[in-house]
Amino acid sequence: MSRRGFLAGAAGGVALSTMALAGCAAPRPTAGGAMTIRFYEQKQEVIAYFDDLLRKFERQHAGVSVVHDSTGAIAPQFVRGEPADVGCFNDNLELARYISRGVLRDLGDLPSAKRIRPSIDGLTNQYATYPGRTSVLPYSLAAAGVIYNKRIFADHGLPVPTTWDDFVEVCRTLQKAGITPVYATDRDTWTLWQGLFDYSVGSLVDTGSFFRKMKALGTDVGPDSEVSFEKDFAVPMERAKTISSFFNPDHATRAYADGNLAFGQGKAAMYLQGPWALGQIALVDEKLEVGTFALPVTNDPDDRQARVNIDLGLWIPTATQHLDEAEDLVEFLMQPEVIEAYNRDNLAYSTTKDARPQQDERLAGLQRYVDDAAFYQGAGTFIPTSIPLGNYLQSAIRSGDFTSMLQRLDSDWRRLAGRSATV
Repeated sequence: MSRRGFLAGAAGGVALSTMALAGCAAPRPTAGGAMTIRFYEQKQEVIAYFDDLLRKFERQHAGVSVVHDSTGAIAPQFVRGEPADVGCFNDNLELARYISRGVLRDLGDLPSAKRIRPSIDGLTNQYATYPGRTSVLPYSLAAAGVIYNKRIFADHGLPVPTTWDDFVEVCRTLQKAGITPVYATDRDTWTLWQGLFDYSVGSLVDTGSFFRKMKALGTDVGPDSEVSFEKDFAVPMERAKTISSFFNPDHATRAYADGNLAFGQGKAAMYLQGPWALGQIALVDEKLEVGTFALPVTNDPDDRQARVNIDLGLWIPTATQHLDEAEDLVEFLMQPEVIEAYNRDNLAYSTTKDARPQQDERLAGLQRYVDDAAFYQGAGTFIPTSIPLGNYLQSAIRSGDFTSMLQRLDSDWRRLAGRSATV
């Protein structure tokens, strides 16, 4: 079973073989004599932002009109053989299917490709690659850690913890003072795997290497294999179990919106969330002093790392009939003044070698990890959505039995690998 075969099979059941029809797409219609190209972008919260950028691009490129496609799903476009001319999409297992099938063009010769930081470019290869191609240009890097209330820490004379023992001691001190150490929102399961699971694993396991070996093992994954969830994630899940003991008592019934509200109201000292939560917290109290630090899960401060993901990556499908215009749009979006403004405004980090630091004080605690490439992609992002990781975490937190959860993950992995091998 090949690595690409397993990834494609595990990520979803779309009939990707129909992509062979992609090269037969009809020419794009024109509007008022202008050549029309389509730009696909998935993030609903930045539709207006990219609309403004696209209109600026049109003013600089007479005769080119850009339609902003922000529909929810990418798969139907490829199945119909009509993918957008330029895509801007989260780099994840879904995008990996198209990378591994070779339906995205090689962007390695574009001038902007030479400006991507190698450490960030390497992240794109952890999900999938296609021989000889640079299929995606990382556009936006989101870095996540522990959001903390600076006032609560100061009022209780607490330092930002740099070791696991320090973190536990901070939590115990807060708990004795009647303050919720960590606010959790189990009702929205993605918050569990994004925060508790990913943070507990990241600094203890090399996630890229681990999942590369897991894919190679396929149906041979088990307690005695070279790597397995049960074996490699045992210590991280001990950490997760301890952290969950410091959650708010009503964590099982609280959702993401509840967490943003509660933290914004000062009802907890820490919150295992990414920068996407900061804007929501500010809506509750724009003057709340918060910072972010990387969760320490060992007793060596040098082991600390930040959880990151390529929040947006640019790509061009091989089916485009407007390659020159598509490349012009990619180069426009990759201009320093454009890419850096987007990431500054959206609390992310630019992916280029010459990018300036993120200036927002709420993220200042993570800048060093981005600069030093002391980061990891969350383990939960490598697990296919057909494995209900969030639900497993709910059960493990409730029962305290994380070992059975890890055994179940190994079993599910073998099952999916076996199914992929027969396709």
